[in-house]
Amino acid sequence: MPGNRGGKPREAANPVGGEGAESVSERVLREAHSLYVHPGHGLVSIGGRLGVTLLPPRRKVTVMVMGNHSAGKSSFINWYVEEHIQRTGVAIETQGFTFITSGRKRESLTGNATLHLYPHFQALQSFKGVPEYLSTEICTSKQKQFPLVTFLDTPGLVDGDMKYPFDVEGALIWFGQLCDLILVFFDPMGQALCKRTLNIVEKLNEGHGDKLHFYLSKADEAGAEGDRQRVLMQIVQELCKRPGLNKCGFDMPTIYIPNSSKPSRCVNQIEEICRSIEKTISQTVQHTLNALERDCHLIDEATQRLLEEDSETRSSNFRARFRGTLLGLAGCLLPIFLLLTLLFGTAVARQLWTLLLGEEQSQALELYMRPVASIWSLVPEEQTLTVFFGLLCLSVLLLFLASCTFRTKPTLSKKQKRQLEDRRDYVLDVVLEKKRQLYEDYLRQSIGEQDLS
Repeated sequence: MPGNRGGKPREAANPVGGEGAESVSERVLREAHSLYVHPGHGLVSIGGRLGVTLLPPRRKVTVMVMGNHSAGKSSFINWYVEEHIQRTGVAIETQGFTFITSGRKRESLTGNATLHLYPHFQALQSFKGVPEYLSTEICTSKQKQFPLVTFLDTPGLVDGDMKYPFDVEGALIWFGQLCDLILVFFDPMGQALCKRTLNIVEKLNEGHGDKLHFYLSKADEAGAEGDRQRVLMQIVQELCKRPGLNKCGFDMPTIYIPNSSKPSRCVNQIEEICRSIEKTISQTVQHTLNALERDCHLIDEATQRLLEEDSETRSSNFRARFRGTLLGLAGCLLPIFLLLTLLFGTAVARQLWTLLLGEEQSQALELYMRPVASIWSLVPEEQTLTVFFGLLCLSVLLLFLASCTFRTKPTLSKKQKRQLEDRRDYVLDVVLEKKRQLYEDYLRQSIGEQDLS
């Protein structure tokens, strides 16, 4: 759609100090992101050591613009960015998926580079044909809220025999699940009731109805006011035929690209889109800070749980060592007892000691060893050998049980425990305090200082 990019500039929601200056929301998202990805003290690395998987927040919101062929999707993006990034026209100019984002210099990226830039879209490789029709346009514009927005321009949808080189419906539904805002454009020039568009919108509405925003684009080309109202009624009636889309409070603002050379008396509500984008950014900032606090508490809970498990393991190891020591002593004392009975408890042994030490010394030794001899005398003589080997096997069994029981589980060293506690203190004292400061900076845009006390 042709349009004049030199329209009246729109005042940003987060006032900045000058050209290229960073807004408060941009700084909050950037600093919150850095708290996650810092190489040494990032929450992602701290959580990884604890077995907690944390995902860093995105620094921009993703806005998907979809609709039927020649609905003005690319023209709107060019108007918002205030640069001619996307080709526009009556023909189907956008045949694939194009990300438009703000950066340091003008650059165009192909599919592989795009997936490297947006790793959370890596699953797109499973869609046959989509990576080949994926690209990114980077420009230096700082207009409106563009530094905080990544637009996704999508292929124009048409009915009939039009074939796409990929599953366009499946890809759009998949993108819709990950995007923060979905703008659906209907144009009044015959394609507004495109069934393919309505089918995709109905499926997206099932799980992501809060993201969907509908607009009648090119409203200045719809003729007189009565014609515009009839077009709106037809579109709304067609949408409301779908069970999931038949809801109260349905709204479809009329929009068109302002053009000073073609003044129009039609009401232009294009600023509604800008407000929707700003609201999405605001919600994203709040969600990011809330998630930051929640992840800090997850790390605290995981650290506490690990320390408690280590304490329980230490107690279990102590009990295991105690049982193992008792079984080991019993297993060692039995062979000693058997040796003593062999040396002093039998008649042959007594005769041998008499020959070696003499009668008097042998009697003295027998006096000391009488308890051992008396125990062994309780065993019938014909079962002596059986009891002997039985006790020997029992000794071996006790020693085996002692070796099994004495096995302990690994525990944390003092250094490891100190590191865990230091990281937890950093998360609770530094990160949470930083989150509080960021929240105050963000809220200070809207409310007075006295309300923050």
